[in-house]
Amino acid sequence: MILIVPANPLRPRRPDEHFAAEAEAARAAGFQVAVVDHDAVARGGDVHRAVASVSGTGAAVYRGWMLRSERYAAFAEALAERGVVLRTSGEQYRRAHELPGWYAALAAVTPASVWTRGSDQADLDQARVALGPGPAVLRDYTKSMKHYWDDAAFIPELDDAVAVWRVASRFLELREDDFVGGFVLRRFERFTSAEVRTWWVNGGCVLIGPHPDSPNERPSVEVDLESLAPMIAGLGLPFVTVDLALRADGVWRVIELGDGQVSDRPTTIEPEAMIAALLGPQRP
Repeated sequence: MILIVPANPLRPRRPDEHFAAEAEAARAAGFQVAVVDHDAVARGGDVHRAVASVSGTGAAVYRGWMLRSERYAAFAEALAERGVVLRTSGEQYRRAHELPGWYAALAAVTPASVWTRGSDQADLDQARVALGPGPAVLRDYTKSMKHYWDDAAFIPELDDAVAVWRVASRFLELREDDFVGGFVLRRFERFTSAEVRTWWVNGGCVLIGPHPDSPNERPSVEVDLESLAPMIAGLGLPFVTVDLALRADGVWRVIELGDGQVSDRPTTIEPEAMIAALLGPQRP
């Protein structure tokens, strides 16, 4: 197995500092480690040059910064030409990385959602009417601006078209060229616990820990994955994370599903545990 990580921009033969500990743990576990020029891949530059230092052949896993789906697909193709096959294909990455790709399969366990194609105000108006009155959270296909909760995320009432567009406009201003796909409106639900990040390989849960935004916070009750597990397995995705939180009525809800390759590891999970998880669920 090859672990591919972004190169340090100042020392391009070395892993980026953010992923250096995982790279070291991977080498100790017998992985081959390779670095790539993430910035070149992310901006649509010379992808073949960006992956030129990747040697060897066989299966690989990327652990790095987020990439747009089309950039990831080009990245995967360039590696395949060198005989290196990412565990997650370009199509699988898009389904995991963008909410419309996974929402239908998890609709029963995640807040009701509608979305647009693009950032047109008229399409957003149609979406808010379709979801119906009440509070909602705004995001795009891949990300919310939850750290700007009152200005660019939370919508107190979808019937207030002026307020909805004010939040959407601020969201667009903050996301700029990083805006992906279209607007997503998610029905607001009240949660009573910190988020939990669960890691899944080939449909099996391999690691449970805190969310990177709250690495020292853990829920007071055990996470129940019984109903969720067959849904995740049914997606047929090789490596994903699922973020969960406990709703006020005591039900665990899916906040987000993401591609595991670009999901951040909380500081309270040791890099060795992360690398061990990449090998997949333990078999009896």
